[in-house]
Amino acid sequence: MKVSLPGCGPGSAPFRRAVVTGGCGFVGSHLCDLLLDSGVEVVCVDNFLTGTADNVVHRQPDDRFELLVHDVTDPISIPGKVDLVLHLASPASPLDYLRLPVETLQAGSVGTFSALELAREKQARFVLASTSEVYGDPLQHPQRESYWGNVNPVGPRSVYDEAKRFAEAATTAYRAKHGVDTAIVRIFNTFGPRMRAEDGRAVPTFIRQALAGEPLTVTGDGSQTRSLCYVDDTVRAILAVAASSHPGPVNLGNPAETTVLELARLVRELSRSAAPIEFIDRPADDPGRRRPDITLAWEQFGWKPETDPRKGLSATIDWFTTQLDDTAARER
Repeated sequence: MKVSLPGCGPGSAPFRRAVVTGGCGFVGSHLCDLLLDSGVEVVCVDNFLTGTADNVVHRQPDDRFELLVHDVTDPISIPGKVDLVLHLASPASPLDYLRLPVETLQAGSVGTFSALELAREKQARFVLASTSEVYGDPLQHPQRESYWGNVNPVGPRSVYDEAKRFAEAATTAYRAKHGVDTAIVRIFNTFGPRMRAEDGRAVPTFIRQALAGEPLTVTGDGSQTRSLCYVDDTVRAILAVAASSHPGPVNLGNPAETTVLELARLVRELSRSAAPIEFIDRPADDPGRRRPDITLAWEQFGWKPETDPRKGLSATIDWFTTQLDDTAARER
C-alpha cells in the first residue's frame, strides 16, 4: 500500500519503492530507516568505499530492504518499479575526500549521471544530496539558496566542492532537457549516531578525543562557526522535499550558529571529560562562517530543526560510548 511520508504535510507524494545510493553511509542509513519505517521498500546501493554494512545490518531481516553492493560510477540496474531515487553516494568528510580525490569527483560526476539515468528510466522523483560546501568560504551570511558561493576550484577542498557543484548542474540539465522530476537539497553540518570516529569532522573528532581523555584539537583560534543539525531532523527534511514537486535547491540545516571552540567545550562538558583543549593549525580554505538561511524550507515544507543540539550531542556521545564499550568487550 502506498503511504505518505511522515512530517511532509498534506498532499505529499506517496512512494512505494526507493533507491538510496550511499545508503550505508551516515546520513544514507538514517534515510533508509525513515523510509522503511514509513512503509516504503528500499534498495540500498553502496560500494563500502566509506560506508559500512554495519549501519544497515539491523534492516537485513526486513524483506522490504535490499542491499545492492555496487559502484555508482557503473550503470545502475534495478529490476521493477522505482518511485524515488535519492543520490547520496560520495565521500563526505575532509579526510575521506582528501584521501579519495578522484573517487570523489567520479561520484559527483559519473555517479550522478548513473543515478539520474536510473530516475529517467523509471520516471522516478530524483533528489540530489548536495552540500553547504557549494558556498565555499561564504562572503554572504547567512547563506541563501540564491548565493553563488566563493569556492577555490583548485584548493584542497575543491574535489568535493566542485563535484557537488557539477552534480547540481547535471541535475538541473536533466530536469531541463529530459523532464526528470528532480530536486536539490543542500545539507549543512549534520551529526548523530553512525558517524565514524576517525572521519575528521569536528563532532566525531571531539567526542572521540574527549572519551579517550586526549586533547580536543581546535583548529585556528576556534572562532570559525558551524551550524549543527541532528541527523533525524536532516533526513526528515530530505524526505519532505522528496515528497513535494519543488526543484530546489533547498538549504537544510540548523540556523543556530556556534563557534568551533564553543562546540569543543560543550562536547567536553557533556562527555564529562577533563581533557584539555589544544589549538592546532587551521586547514587551508576552511570556511570562516557557516549558517543556513532556511526560510525556503520553512515556507514550502513547514520544516525546521526540532532537536536541541545539546540533546543531539548527548545522544551521539552515548552512541559512541556504546561503540567503544562493544569494541573493548570484543578485544577482551
